[in-house]
Amino acid sequence: MNLSTTGLNLTADAAIDLQLHTIHSDGAWTPEALLDYLAQGGVGLAAITDHDRVDIARKLQNLAIDKQFPLLVAVEMSAMWKGKLTDLLCYGFDPDDNHLDALAQDVTHRQHENTRQIFNYLLGKGYALDPQDLERMLAKPAAQQLPDLLTLAAKCIQDEKAIGRTLLDGGFAYMTHHPATIVEAAHQSGAVCILAHPGRSDGFICYDRALLDELRCQAPIDGIEAYYPVHTPEQTAMYEAYARRHDLLISAGSDSHSPDQPPLKYRAELCRALLERVGIRVA
Repeated sequence: MNLSTTGLNLTADAAIDLQLHTIHSDGAWTPEALLDYLAQGGVGLAAITDHDRVDIARKLQNLAIDKQFPLLVAVEMSAMWKGKLTDLLCYGFDPDDNHLDALAQDVTHRQHENTRQIFNYLLGKGYALDPQDLERMLAKPAAQQLPDLLTLAAKCIQDEKAIGRTLLDGGFAYMTHHPATIVEAAHQSGAVCILAHPGRSDGFICYDRALLDELRCQAPIDGIEAYYPVHTPEQTAMYEAYARRHDLLISAGSDSHSPDQPPLKYRAELCRALLERVGIRVA
């Protein structure tokens, strides 16, 4: 299919943001509003990376073409390593012919089944629940269902400390794949695979050099999202130096989920190698 980034040339100081989320996963932006905001703000390239939503890539490209805004084909895939979350960003795959969609659909199916399982567990424990609440949750993207389950449980369980324990007893879990499985599917799809927000520590693995070495032995990632809002200057410098030492690509993203946390403007020069790998020239 024709892509919104075909033949795209950027200046070195063009504004880019390569991690954004919409209502198609766990964001509050509609794609239309987000693209309008980016265009009005003078952003030259962006990537919508909704969690495990390869299936919307074509729709987003059609929208971007209609709005004449360059949108890089992308997705954020859910992974688990060493018992913690560690997401991977995949850029530049064919929206209609790739190996990532099967993994994403599998995560979605298993997350739906988990939502149903937890809801039935709460019913079995005697909590008064409305079956329509289950149907409303199942109609939402998988990434929204776990927060909705937490909200639902909080309405039923008076003891705040018991909420998490009850959900875990019922099998509450994030559905993911091993990083190596995602990297392999990305490479089979002609995409590059980037470790997302390596410096986060809120339930995610916070990577140091040793952990990056270990991950790369198991899953040959192509690069690191070195530039990310919660990274300290020391972390950013470390990730950038590590990437350059090991000839890895560098990405930059705000992880914006809503207008309250707006996109950022990173210089295209920071991600030159990544952009040129996916066919975008940086002057």
